[in-house]
This record gives sequence, structure tokens and C-alpha cells, in this order.
Amino acid sequence: MFSFLRPAALADAPAIAGLLNEIDLVEIGRPETDLHSVEAELKHPEVDLRRDSWLALDGDRPVVYGLLWDESGGERVDMDHYVLPDRQEAGLLVLAAMEARALEKARENGAERAVVHLNLNARPTTDVSLLRGRGWSVVRRHHVLRRGLDRAADLPPRVPAGVRLRPCAEEADRRRVHELFQATFAEHFDFHPRRYEQWLHDVDAAGLDWSLVWIAGTHDAGDCGFLMARDDREAMGWIPAIGVLREARGRGLAGLLLRHAFAAFAARGRDTVGLGVDTSNATGAPALYARHGMTLHYAVDTWEAVLR
Repeated sequence: MFSFLRPAALADAPAIAGLLNEIDLVEIGRPETDLHSVEAELKHPEVDLRRDSWLALDGDRPVVYGLLWDESGGERVDMDHYVLPDRQEAGLLVLAAMEARALEKARENGAERAVVHLNLNARPTTDVSLLRGRGWSVVRRHHVLRRGLDRAADLPPRVPAGVRLRPCAEEADRRRVHELFQATFAEHFDFHPRRYEQWLHDVDAAGLDWSLVWIAGTHDAGDCGFLMARDDREAMGWIPAIGVLREARGRGLAGLLLRHAFAAFAARGRDTVGLGVDTSNATGAPALYARHGMTLHYAVDTWEAVLR
């Protein structure tokens, strides 16, 4: 089964990344987990690694990893849970410990129950019958999309008259992107309002190249859209967030921002770009991405359990 169960530490990040890449190979066919992403999660200021992380080891080799955090300050708690296909019993022990901690954390917040969410590949290494047997069910599906890039074809788009794009160059620009992020994502599934300092941690601002963050505006609406991109993933360029205020939608700003990002990645020599989207997104984002050549890479399900 496993020889040792303990909390994770920052020094475990390389071994954890190795475990997650083993799981990537099974679930999506290639490793796509970067060390810096694991380190950023372990450094999250709202995670107490002594109480909110779990690492099951077989000798020195991790076989199960769990991390839990609370952004709601109420009953909603999030967790990550990763298990190798042949270590389900150890995974179940870790899952039970995580459920107990989630309920404890919700009660510390003054809630009577915990509503816990866990994101898993739609074809996970986890035995989902074990989840269903504990009362978990799927409540949402997201798609991870990707698109090939061509340096000769993906050129910077023409910016229409009355529209402007600017990079996120100053502290004031970062705060404006935070405001736009909060406003445009407020209607999205599982959104939690975040103060500026909290949001900086969420987006791993210390490791973010802010020259790959752009703000879109119009003469009449002012700043009304943004796109955040990252070029620190080995597998592909990545767009973690794009948003346009409701009153400015329908003007082609999201498409303009996408094409601008495609061109920036292509100019850097990237051959692929990816992003994630809620398949039930009410803003028409899935159709927008399809029009811009993005196709399915893999699907992710959000599982939910209500604990009392």
C-alpha cells in the first residue's frame, strides 16, 4: 500500500511534480505539470501545509498527494487529490482525511457543513466508484483546449478604430486587471471575490511575466477587457484568464485579445497555446474559442461532496 503518510513540504515539490507527471502520462498521454506550478500551490498563503496537505510515500516515492484550501471563508472548500492507478486504498485513506479536514475548516468558518469541490480528469487515475460511494457527484465539466501556432500566419491583428490595447506595465494597470477580473468572472461557476493581495497570490504574480498581460479599452467604455497569458509552461503557452465586461461584449474585443496573444506566443517560438473553459459558460466563450481554431485537449470534471 504505502510505507509512510505525512504532510507535504516545499522541498517535496520536485517529487510531487514527478507524481503528477506520472498521472498526466496515464490521463492525457504526456507530462504537462511544471515544477513552478507545484511550488506556487505549496506556497499559497491560505494553506497550512501541516494541516492541509498529505503525501503518501512508498519508500521515497510519492503515490498519493492531497492539498486543501479555503477561499470562501464559509462552507466552500477546494481540494486537489492525486493517486496512482494501483494505489487506490492509500488514496481512499488520504481522501477520508481530507474530507475530515474540510469539514473542520468549514466549521472553523462558522458553517454547519462543508461543500467540497475536487477537479479530476474526465478519465482519471482515481477510481470514481470510490468517490460515488462516499457521496461525491459530478456538478460541472470544463474543457482544456489547445491550438497550433504558426509564426508566419499568426501575426498581430489590426486594432480597429476606437479600440486600444495596452500592456500591463504599471502597478495601476495590475490593479485595473484585478478589478476587471473580479467584475468579469463574478458570474462564473465557483467564483470567489478576492482582494488584490489575495488575487496576486492566486495568479502567482511573482512568477508572472506582466508583459503578457493586456488591457483592452474603447473610447466610450474605457478599460473593459483583459487577457492574462503565461509563457512558463513547458508543454505550451497558456492563457489562464480572459474577460470582457458585460456592457462591452459583442464588439469583438475577446477575439482581438486572443489573436493578439496568439501572435505574441508565435513570435516567441511557441507552437501551441492552451486554455480552460467551463462548458456551461453563459458568455459564449466555448463558441468563441472554436471560431479561433481551438480544439479539445482533454476534459476535467468538478466533483462535489456535501459533508456534515
